[in-house]
Amino acid sequence: MDSRRAESFSDGVFAVAITVLIFNLLPIGQGVLNYHVLAMAWPQYAAYVVSFLTIGIMWTNHHTLFGHIRFIDRPLLVLNLLLLMGIVAIPFPTALIAEHLTGPDRAGGRLAAAVYGAVMVAISIFYNLIWWYLIGHAEELGSVSSQQILRGSVPRLGTGPVLSKIPRWSIGMVGYLAGTLVAFVSAGASLAVYGLLAVFYLFNHLPNPPRDGPAPDA
Repeated sequence: MDSRRAESFSDGVFAVAITVLIFNLLPIGQGVLNYHVLAMAWPQYAAYVVSFLTIGIMWTNHHTLFGHIRFIDRPLLVLNLLLLMGIVAIPFPTALIAEHLTGPDRAGGRLAAAVYGAVMVAISIFYNLIWWYLIGHAEELGSVSSQQILRGSVPRLGTGPVLSKIPRWSIGMVGYLAGTLVAFVSAGASLAVYGLLAVFYLFNHLPNPPRDGPAPDA
């Protein structure tokens, strides 16, 4: 299958997931509307901003991933579907956090933040699996870069014998695991961790495909 078909379908899923986030803000001010009501809705704003940035950055990284290849086989198609299943689920824990971060229902805030983290961990796992599958099957997938070039193009954590083998962007998975554990102590602190990870991925992304990448068929 042409990778452009899978990417177009994926773009649609990302677009739906990022649009659904706004639904959590629609009930604000439908009754009494004043400055206090708007100010007290800050958990909804915070959850919206974190999730919007997260999905947006994931979309850019997904675009970069598929920019390296020309074709997609069935295993990669399945991995991509599993990734999208996690992406489209993000609005659910976002709504949970917005509802339970403060107020009379805040007892469920820590569980809501933990659910958010679990979804992010799952997404991180599938991103890593897709990238390593892409590297291992670069030639079959029509990549203009060899396995060695793709593997070597990923920024590493450091230069030591261990750190030089760990991709820098994989630290996000550890961060989401940490955020999930922090959630059982403080939902607000956990949400802050997820926000920082969104910023991290904004500046620590996958390597861009070469500018002379595979041209589409005429």
